[in-house]
Amino acid sequence: MQKLDIIKSRAIPLPVENIDTDQIIPARFLKSIDKKGFGNNLFRDWRYNVHTHEANPEFVLNKTQYSGEILVAGNNFGCGSSREHAAWALTDYGFKVVISSFFADIFRGNALNNGLLPVKVSESFLKDILAHITQEPESEIEVDVENQTVTFQDKTEYFELDSYKKICLLNGYDDIDFLISKKEAIKEFELKTQRVYE
Repeated sequence: MQKLDIIKSRAIPLPVENIDTDQIIPARFLKSIDKKGFGNNLFRDWRYNVHTHEANPEFVLNKTQYSGEILVAGNNFGCGSSREHAAWALTDYGFKVVISSFFADIFRGNALNNGLLPVKVSESFLKDILAHITQEPESEIEVDVENQTVTFQDKTEYFELDSYKKICLLNGYDDIDFLISKKEAIKEFELKTQRVYE
């Protein structure tokens, strides 16, 4: 996984509440166990007309004024089924951070396991960010993983992050990479344990 430390980027506003994983990546596209390629169908039924398959000019990802590595969404993002493909689709599209005032627990875990940072902020802070980036699409948001802060304009808010997942994000580790990084400490422990029982 890629390392996440300080992400400073423009952001894409999606002020919709209760976005579920089927809206993020519809079930009919879950035909692969390879993480690549899912970004093409991110929010597929919102991005494209279901019948003509033409791009929907009203959907935010199709509006040229919006871009960036940060998605700012409404409350209760990632609810619904437990599909990990939702996190895959978001990262494959290019998102590194999703900001919301609430995340479904399973989605949050899947996101963190795949190098996507879910940043939970207060409802008032979220409302301010959404209003600002909608009106000023060129504005940037800064997310600092080490200090667990999100900043836009002169406003900063702290977000919670599990200490283990923080280490993984800062170093670009998945669970296996983390264990490998502890290889020498594991060997040392095994030697000490072996001596005790000899």
